[in-house]
Amino acid sequence: MYSKEELFLAISTVIDPEVGFNLVEMGLIYDATCDDEGNAHVTMTLSTKACPMHQMILQWVKESVEKMANIKNVEVELVWEPAWNITMADDNVKKALGGA
Repeated sequence: MYSKEELFLAISTVIDPEVGFNLVEMGLIYDATCDDEGNAHVTMTLSTKACPMHQMILQWVKESVEKMANIKNVEVELVWEPAWNITMADDNVKKALGGA
């Protein structure tokens, strides 16, 4: 129903409140799929396991996909492998956070 790129575009509205960049450009969203019945699945991580906004960020990702037309169910899977690091971020994020 929706491509990975379309799902990533919707998720890019979610901003990491700690650093001010969206989750997609930070490289925290690993994959996103949607079947013909409107069931979406997002695989993501967080920059640290100790993130105090853990549950809120997962909820924001879910809500960003739920806003898309004809989406019936959204599952957000949080994974810790591969572990996130700054090299996974877009160049503008690396530059701003000193990882370039």
